[in-house]
Amino acid sequence: MNDRPIKVMVVDDQDLVRDGIAMILDGQPDIEVVAQAVDGADAVRQAVAILDLAVVLMDVRMPVMDGIEATRRLAGGPRVLILTTFDLDEYVYDALRAGASGFLLKRSSRDELINAVRVIAGGDALLAPPVTRRLIDRFAESGPDPAVAGSLDVLTAREREVLGLVAKGNSNAEIADELQLTEHTVKTHVSRILAKCNLRDRVQAVILAYEAGLVSAGRR
Repeated sequence: MNDRPIKVMVVDDQDLVRDGIAMILDGQPDIEVVAQAVDGADAVRQAVAILDLAVVLMDVRMPVMDGIEATRRLAGGPRVLILTTFDLDEYVYDALRAGASGFLLKRSSRDELINAVRVIAGGDALLAPPVTRRLIDRFAESGPDPAVAGSLDVLTAREREVLGLVAKGNSNAEIADELQLTEHTVKTHVSRILAKCNLRDRVQAVILAYEAGLVSAGRR
């Protein structure tokens, strides 16, 4: 069992917002806010020097360097949880494409914020329903990308089936029930899908499924 606290950085150009989030998180025994940054460039600079940084709470709209570019530069490092004021933020899709592992509204409750950090740190993805709808709407506008479809060739028929259900927002338990499998088997399938397609988490899997045309925006 790992008793070390989850190391977190809070990135926002508004002092009150940044300090408020840091105060809430620092009050948890399993979370430690080790840094605060005023913009994306500041976040990238600091992240390099922080050992075992687990989660970066990243505002989207900031001067100097926005949250999307900062997220892209942090790829392969700490997991990024996007913070924004608007559930239909025009930059949400781009931020997730850049490698963010989740999305949270700034008006979310204290408990939702704390839970989001724990979920992201645990290796899972976090997509609020409004964000899922936003992604589906975006895919409905752009349609599948034929160039991406070939990336699914490495998957077995069952793995493609599981990926399709993941993309529709089903949990492992719901997928297990629909396919008459155990949750452990579904979890194994999901892990193999992520590994074979070089995906970081379920958010990236959802994006891939829609871009490849495995799931249609008209068939939720």
